[in-house]
Amino acid sequence: MKRDVKWIVCLIAAMVVLSAFVASPAYSQDAATDQAKAAAVEKPNTLGSDLGLKGKLGAAISKAPAGEGKGEINVNAPKGAFGIPGAPQINYVLAILWAVWVGWIFSTVGAFGGIMAGVGHMSIYGLGDYAKGFKDTVPELNKTLTDSIRTSNQFLVGLSALISTMNYLKSKRVAWPLGIALGLGSIAGAIFIPMLTGGKISFRQYQGWFGVFVFVVGFVLLYELTPKGQKGKKAAKAAAQAFEKSVKEKKDIGTQGVALKEFGITRSTFSFFGTDFHFNPIWAFFGGVVIAAISSFLGVGGGFLYVPYLTSIVGAPMYVVAGTSAMAVLVSMITSIAGYITVAKAGMDWTLIGIELLGVFVGSMIGPRTQKYIPDKWLKILFIILALYVGLKYFSQGFFGRSWVP
Repeated sequence: MKRDVKWIVCLIAAMVVLSAFVASPAYSQDAATDQAKAAAVEKPNTLGSDLGLKGKLGAAISKAPAGEGKGEINVNAPKGAFGIPGAPQINYVLAILWAVWVGWIFSTVGAFGGIMAGVGHMSIYGLGDYAKGFKDTVPELNKTLTDSIRTSNQFLVGLSALISTMNYLKSKRVAWPLGIALGLGSIAGAIFIPMLTGGKISFRQYQGWFGVFVFVVGFVLLYELTPKGQKGKKAAKAAAQAFEKSVKEKKDIGTQGVALKEFGITRSTFSFFGTDFHFNPIWAFFGGVVIAAISSFLGVGGGFLYVPYLTSIVGAPMYVVAGTSAMAVLVSMITSIAGYITVAKAGMDWTLIGIELLGVFVGSMIGPRTQKYIPDKWLKILFIILALYVGLKYFSQGFFGRSWVP
């Protein structure tokens, strides 16, 4: 119970910080500064045309200056991402391969799919630097592209979450009562963020906060591997060892999979390979609210928060965490994507999304089949390494203008 309260308090505190940031005078001043800079930049050759692109994206493009420099649009250049002339040309073979990785990592760990999708969109495909280029010339386009990147990330995670949930349910590795409680809470959290932040967050702000949360979660999981952090993890370790033994002996793992033993409003119990795990559905619901709100703001699935929540609060082994996280993420992604497209009017590159979804499908089919052969400890170590590296990279780029790591 105490651990539940600590986690919820920490998550709520994080959301309060974000909300205060968006509503603060400093934030408003930053937005006003962007507008002032945009007004100060001479734009005698403003396009004045949406170039056939609909919605907020087209409206923002019509205000962009024509030219070949940074923060300008050359109408004679080949069309790139989002159908914008001069935007980055994305190699679709690379996009498929990266999407396979996104699908595999999410379906294996139950997290990091959205983060890896974000790395692909921001860094691998060059959309981050492209969006940054419009910070001074057309702040509106900078923020609209940021919303588009956030939504694109979530499309990939959404499909991976759907496939992963189905595969893990078949092998009885989803604590579905817990997943439902988290998922119901995530609906509330994911609804409001697109309304509050759509079109208001610059790419640099988004990138910085993206890094902060990922980096912090990496440290939380690193702490869990220490002797002090391992206290209270005996149940998870015993279940993981029993599962690994059954895999090695090629037994039918489905017969000892997740089974609901008790359900109540304040206490529920499920078993996995002879070990019982308890959780409070009410706290799980509120945990889902806050986690979904944070993940929607960052444009990711939220698995990087669900995973430490499930391992720390419930004490569940990673073999159950991945599928349970996927179920909660699936509900959150459907809600958040709908919000960004209908409320924030995020523009999408549907060709790129379609190609990426093919890769995600392949990766998500492979992940649940290979996860059972990877030791529980190594799954956590993989998660930690990625979290610390990605978190530090984007934190330094977003808030300091340059990466502190390669």
